Amino acid sequence: MPKLNSEALNKLIVALDFSSKEETFKFLKRCNDESFSPAMVKIGMELFYSEGPEMLREIQDMGFKIFLDLKIHDIPNTTASALKAIAKLNVDITNIHAFAGKAVMKAAADAIKEVSPKTKLIAVTILTSMSQDMLRDDLLINTTLEDYVLKLALNSKEAGLDGVVCSAHEANLIKKQCGNNFLTVCPGIRFADTNSDDQQRIMTPEKAIASGADYIVMGRAITKAL
Repeated sequence: MPKLNSEALNKLIVALDFSSKEETFKFLKRCNDESFSPAMVKIGMELFYSEGPEMLREIQDMGFKIFLDLKIHDIPNTTASALKAIAKLNVDITNIHAFAGKAVMKAAADAIKEVSPKTKLIAVTILTSMSQDMLRDDLLINTTLEDYVLKLALNSKEAGLDGVVCSAHEANLIKKQCGNNFLTVCPGIRFADTNSDDQQRIMTPEKAIASGADYIVMGRAITKAL
């Protein structure tokens, strides 16, 4: 069984980074057989694009809540139309990119509320695979990573979103500026003795929760351990 205490388990979102429906349901059946109950499971682009929305309904029928992680990034009208379609799936959380700007985020938030008010909309700030050097050299953004993440979080709050995806390193700062009810969903979570893989800004589950993470996202460290 994955080595998580009850508090971490109640905040855990398991990333279902599988390439097929068969692998996905094999893992979810093990979860049910072992009475392993994370807060949610995360469906990303690969699985959603290959298997489609029907799989989401089957996962919901098994009793799992869903974070649909599609990171939509487009103009306001296109984003709003996409969010209206996603809202009909009745997932618990979905997301867009904060880079798209406040007008896009507001259009998305209005679209979600119109169709499915229970679905939380959050915005991706800076990917946990990105470092300060990459922000400066690849994107020509010369402010600090922390300041830029905070600006994107504040924009998200002003646009009416429910929270952000951020590194646990920025979660406490975001809570202080945006309020305790503003969700912080934190990927890049690793056990102390596991590989960082392709992530740059990582943290252990216990430290992430102490730093203000409302949800911690973990993939291979959980799916390979169960």
